Amino acid sequence: VANLQGPRYISPAPNGGFVVSEECGDVKVFMSSRKLLCSLSSKYGHQFGNPAGVCVDADGSILVADEQRRTVHLFPEHGAPICLVSAGLRRPTGVACSSFGHLFVADTGENCVKVFKYCMRPP
Repeated sequence: VANLQGPRYISPAPNGGFVVSEECGDVKVFMSSRKLLCSLSSKYGHQFGNPAGVCVDADGSILVADEQRRTVHLFPEHGAPICLVSAGLRRPTGVACSSFGHLFVADTGENCVKVFKYCMRPP
């Protein structure tokens, strides 16, 4: 995949595609064919500071850690972005989520991993 602006972090997506954060301040979603599906800043009208870690949860929502804004946002397939973490992070760089609704955030500003519970899928 060419023409990325400083690719930083990457995560597979459930549909066989993948998500890439870029140093220039955007996150791009690609299909399994490696064709660009969308840019999160364009699709959602969201302005990133410095997007870093990305992951995709079991519902297909994309989670993005923003180093500069010290936040973690969830971008659902349909609907508006949701800020999951807006306080308590110094420099969030990596994110991962579990099938049990846990969000793991690597905070390099505090040299630790922080664990949050953000949703629980109904049985």
